[in-house]
Amino acid sequence: MQIALYEPEIPPNTGTIARLCAATTTRLNLIEPLGFSLEDRYLKRAGLDYWPHVDKRVWPSWAAFLQGRDAGRLVFTSARQGTAYHRFAFEPGDILVLGPETRGLPPEVLQDAQHLVRMPIWGQVRSVNLANAAAVLLYEAYRQTGELDRREDAPQ
Repeated sequence: MQIALYEPEIPPNTGTIARLCAATTTRLNLIEPLGFSLEDRYLKRAGLDYWPHVDKRVWPSWAAFLQGRDAGRLVFTSARQGTAYHRFAFEPGDILVLGPETRGLPPEVLQDAQHLVRMPIWGQVRSVNLANAAAVLLYEAYRQTGELDRREDAPQ
């Protein structure tokens, strides 16, 4: 399993997701342009001292990511369209692709999406916070694929 953040904009969200990735040994792909510097103090504060433990790759563009990424299905996310995440069948090796906080994934990225998931929203909000969405989706994917049981049963 991997997470890919397409042009993330808000440093604390990326820092929180980096911490999630460190906690679960999940690769984090950051696709430029980023809305901040990787040296940003808010980014580091959110990630605390976990940054050295994050398996991260920074890609100069969407095209570079597509060309150089690891094998695995791209599972795109949307606030309003796609299969509800709890009804989607995740597979080992999936790459969860989340878009920028203020606008989501653009149509040119979603146009070829074979796998699109959403988090059901029934309240009066535009979307769920990016870091919260990443955590919910990642843990659901690990639950469905049996990874949570394997990790929980492994010696610490």
